[in-house]
Amino acid sequence: MVRFSRALVVLLALFVLSVPRPAQAHGYLVRAIPQDRAVLERSPMRVQYWFSEGLEPEFSSITVRDGDGNVVATGGVAPDNNTLLAARLPAELPDGPYLSELRVAFASDGHVIVETRVFFIGDDVAGVSGAAASDSAVPLEVLWRVLILSSFLTLFGAFALYSMVLVPAWKNPRFRAGLLPPRVMARLTTIAAVALVVAFAGSILSLLQQSMVFFNAGLDRVIAQGLWGVVRVGSRFGDVWNARIVLLLLIAGLVWAAHYFRERQPESVRAFWTAGTWVAALLLGSLSVASHAAGSPVWPWAAIFVDWAHTLAVGFWAGALAVLVLVLPVALRPYEGELRRKALLAPLRRFSPLATASLVVVIATGIYSAANWVREPGQITSSYGLTLVLKGVLVLALVALGAIHHITLRPERYARFRALAARARHFLPTLRWEAVIACAVLVAAALLSATPIPRPANAGDSAPDPSQTLTLGDLNVTATISPGGPGVNSYDVVVRRGETPVDDLDVFVQFAAPERDWRGPWHRAEHIGDGLYTATGDDLDRTGDWWLLISVGGVETALAWEVREDPATLAVFQPVWTQFLALAGVIAALAFAAFPMARRFYRRLDLRPATVTVAIGATLATIGIVVGGIALMQTTEARYQALTNPPPARINPVLPDAASIQRGAAAFEAACAGWLDQEAVFNSLLSRLNALRDEALYALLEEGWRTLPPCEGQLSEQERWDIVNYVRTLELQAVRANQTEEIGA
Repeated sequence: MVRFSRALVVLLALFVLSVPRPAQAHGYLVRAIPQDRAVLERSPMRVQYWFSEGLEPEFSSITVRDGDGNVVATGGVAPDNNTLLAARLPAELPDGPYLSELRVAFASDGHVIVETRVFFIGDDVAGVSGAAASDSAVPLEVLWRVLILSSFLTLFGAFALYSMVLVPAWKNPRFRAGLLPPRVMARLTTIAAVALVVAFAGSILSLLQQSMVFFNAGLDRVIAQGLWGVVRVGSRFGDVWNARIVLLLLIAGLVWAAHYFRERQPESVRAFWTAGTWVAALLLGSLSVASHAAGSPVWPWAAIFVDWAHTLAVGFWAGALAVLVLVLPVALRPYEGELRRKALLAPLRRFSPLATASLVVVIATGIYSAANWVREPGQITSSYGLTLVLKGVLVLALVALGAIHHITLRPERYARFRALAARARHFLPTLRWEAVIACAVLVAAALLSATPIPRPANAGDSAPDPSQTLTLGDLNVTATISPGGPGVNSYDVVVRRGETPVDDLDVFVQFAAPERDWRGPWHRAEHIGDGLYTATGDDLDRTGDWWLLISVGGVETALAWEVREDPATLAVFQPVWTQFLALAGVIAALAFAAFPMARRFYRRLDLRPATVTVAIGATLATIGIVVGGIALMQTTEARYQALTNPPPARINPVLPDAASIQRGAAAFEAACAGWLDQEAVFNSLLSRLNALRDEALYALLEEGWRTLPPCEGQLSEQERWDIVNYVRTLELQAVRANQTEEIGA
């Protein structure tokens, strides 16, 4: 027994040091402007780096240095895109090398990476290179993750083993406090208490270490200046940490209540321990919320759910197995011979099918998680891929040993394997081996989680933003939309006269969708300096053909713009067939795990015809109400859209560029001069232009408005559209005047 106890201690130590964690490898750079080691002819306006996951704005930064190490620019996370790290550069930087130092804190799991990328203005300079992010794990981070994950899995394993295995197998009404012998309940309570102490210690250590990384500070400064408090209330990591502490306190309260009321109200002990299973499941869910799965570029909610299912299955399979091995010696101590064997078989018959289902879920969800990151055959030979293969081999060994136990527990069904079953009939030796191999699998899983995921082959490549240049008088105007796809974008306008930047102009931009006869608001572009004017907006809500209307110093023009999905994002983030197949495997595994419970539920159903008829009727009625409600909401929304923005009967085909506006001004003066004679009515019309569509304004030219007469003369359709485009510029004059007054005020 002493040897066995020592072996258990070793086994527990191995378990604590080798528990798996949900995949939490770092995110990675998916797009860069300029590209690493790019040689540029002239100084860029800004540097931009897009990442595969959202960043912590307070703890992510970019510093651009010249070849002598002097800081030339700093920046941070874009306010309207938390995956973008950007910095604006001064104009006309001299030729030479420049290094972008990226300090990136990922919001999904709190990991921080430091990476340096280089670009050159003029000529390439030998001996200057960037530095990739370190692949090495931080020892202190490894320590707290081991403490947290091992304790969380042990807590869930203890509660789940009690409610799903031990009570059904050993339940005895004589033991009112938990229905199990006091020695068993005492061992379970001790295991839960130790796990809670380790969990709180690991959580405190995690907050301190994360604060050290976020602030790039030592432990003494983190404690002395209270920086840990900033992280706790000012980051996603802190939000999850707070929720995790609340759940741990709740579990501690349940364990204390079960121990306190074991004599006062013994019937409540079982309820406390059963409730602990559900709270511990939520505790494991906090790992998935703060894992790399939360930053998955493909189906993030599915990735979080799959990661949670994976962690729950590991918690029962490995966590409950470790707790079972620790509980069995105490539980079987009074028994000998055949009685001992029967007492052992009772929980094993309960544990075996549940462990089998958990193992199936672990394998299926693990394959899905791997398919998220291993997409190309060449990635199998990466460090991540080779570690994954090693883990797979160990899992196969564990499956084989689990199959031996399964056969031994059912000799009547597997008579042909009687000799194999005879070798494992005592169970405890092979059960220990199963636990040891499980620990080996967990070691491989821990190694896998510490190994950086393989980057896609095109990750970090430069994809130029959509850009167009036009001439407006003696000005060269370059418009750029970044990143250029549907959603929030920055609208950059660079104005130069020859090679000289032109500053202190009023610049406005507006987007219009001619096919829908829709126009967005006019955006005043903020003057940044060096001829750069910028604004942001979410006007581009879909792909297709758009117009970009630009006003520079009171002169209006327009560009035709085709909006497409971001090609860089598509190349990296589109799901592939292996992910669909892996997701189908996850669904099948969950169905397999839930089937026994569903079957037991089915057997308890009242299947009398009247009951079945009522149930089917209620189900169909519920489905009908839900489907009808959804259809009604969709119909109402469609009607609302049709009323507020119906498809236009006439579409403006004339791009409102400078030439169209000039033609429209001449035609307006010749054919609509009567409008200018009624200044008050005309100004009233201008004040309503933002609510009028182009087809409505076109109709006003033919029919007039209030006391304004129709425009005279035989105007062609193009001339009328030119007038529409010109009148629209009068609306902008009012917008410009109002915004100028607001700025002056």
